Amino acid sequence: MPNPSVTVSKKRAEGSNTTANNAGQSESSDSVEVDNSRIVLLKIAMLYAERLMNDICLVVNGIEYPAHRLILCASSDVFQVMLMSPQWSESQESKITLQETPQCVPIFSEFLRYFYTGYIRVNYNVVLPILSLADKYNVKDLISLCLEYMQNHIALAAIHSTLVSWLQYTSNCGHYKITQACQNFIKWNFELVAKTTDFGNFDLETLVSLLHQSSLVIKDEMTLYKCLESWLDHQVNRLKTQLSQEELEATLEQLVVTVMSPVRFPMMSPRQLAELLLYSLTKKYKEFFVERMSIGMSFHSGQVDRVREVSLNEEDGALLFEPRLYTVDTCSSLVTIENFHSLPSYHTSTLVFSSHSCLAEYAGDRACEWVVDIYPKGVWFKKFFLIVWQGTVEMPEHVKRSVRLSLTCKEPTVNSDEDKEMRVKIGVLIYGLQDGVEHIARVTEIIHRFSDRERVLNLDDLLPFEELNPQQGSVQENRSPFLVGPNKDMLKLHIVISPAN
Repeated sequence: MPNPSVTVSKKRAEGSNTTANNAGQSESSDSVEVDNSRIVLLKIAMLYAERLMNDICLVVNGIEYPAHRLILCASSDVFQVMLMSPQWSESQESKITLQETPQCVPIFSEFLRYFYTGYIRVNYNVVLPILSLADKYNVKDLISLCLEYMQNHIALAAIHSTLVSWLQYTSNCGHYKITQACQNFIKWNFELVAKTTDFGNFDLETLVSLLHQSSLVIKDEMTLYKCLESWLDHQVNRLKTQLSQEELEATLEQLVVTVMSPVRFPMMSPRQLAELLLYSLTKKYKEFFVERMSIGMSFHSGQVDRVREVSLNEEDGALLFEPRLYTVDTCSSLVTIENFHSLPSYHTSTLVFSSHSCLAEYAGDRACEWVVDIYPKGVWFKKFFLIVWQGTVEMPEHVKRSVRLSLTCKEPTVNSDEDKEMRVKIGVLIYGLQDGVEHIARVTEIIHRFSDRERVLNLDDLLPFEELNPQQGSVQENRSPFLVGPNKDMLKLHIVISPAN
């Protein structure tokens, strides 16, 4: 026989559960969700603004900043370890002196206020010291905000002379995504960056690493030489207050040799090499430059054995005879497609131009003619009939949503009877607009062989189709970052073709 007390208890429990469920349903149907987080944040901000109930004081460059351990530990992993771990002497102190760099001192109060308010003003001038503080104290959300700002304002940093500093800081601190973006901008817009005062801040190792790259975009090798002359002038002005005259001369000679060795003198014309003899820098370090220029003249006069010797025996010697992405007229042609938004689907723009078939002077002034067809709004393959040995096959209509460039070599030029193919280096430089600054935003580079049987090269997906052609009514309509000009309605490309030596 069941125990009556147990039965009653069960019924009471079931009744109470039913009541609770009904109450929960009633509460759910009548409840209103309230978001008063803004007021709560204002209350926390008042603690900082009014210096209320602070239990610690941070001292930076003699200035005291009252703060709260709880807020510091919640915002920063470094402060959490410093203030919560008994082995750190700071955990027992009420006043802590922090050593900050001169660039970080002026914005420390803004940095600390961010802990309380989540608000901070970032621009190209202060983002680096803010990021430096965020890195030092491991404030992860602020690190992400700074890196996102840098990613979206690289062109602005370039014209305001901070980009080289961004590159070197992010490289040293392991923010490699931003490092790569900065490096690409400098590599593809070298002349623009070389005109800024920040160019002189390039450290030697980073600059030399950049100079070894064949994907560097420059008008010609002589222009690169002049840019490096400017960098050396910056070093003279910086070092002459730090070194004696004798030390300065020795240091400068070492800098000249290091920074000018990657310059590809064989890619200069004989006339440019002769012109170099008149430059004051060349006269001062004549022995070094004459030896480099003689390598260039060996290339132009067809001294194959000398060229082979330099290629094999000198460090990175083969690179001296490899062209970069030169925008000089003899190697490239500019293409502009205006009124882009008015173009019909599957529009084709065609360009015909010629380039040198050989960069060496001994080969003469031989040129190769090219036909460039650009399909910025997709490719339409009409229905056609293909005749094969079994009979006739109908090929259906097909549309390809791709930004395509088709390159046709009219008559491939070979350098000898043994050569059956013409090997060339092709670069497609696509301009973009960021913060009102027009610059080269994307580069496609390829080595290709043309022959009598293979005269056409198709390059698809030069740009993401949807980025260049946003759908009507979308948020990005008329805002493609790859359209330039006063009305942001022009597609601009540079086609670079050089013989691959």
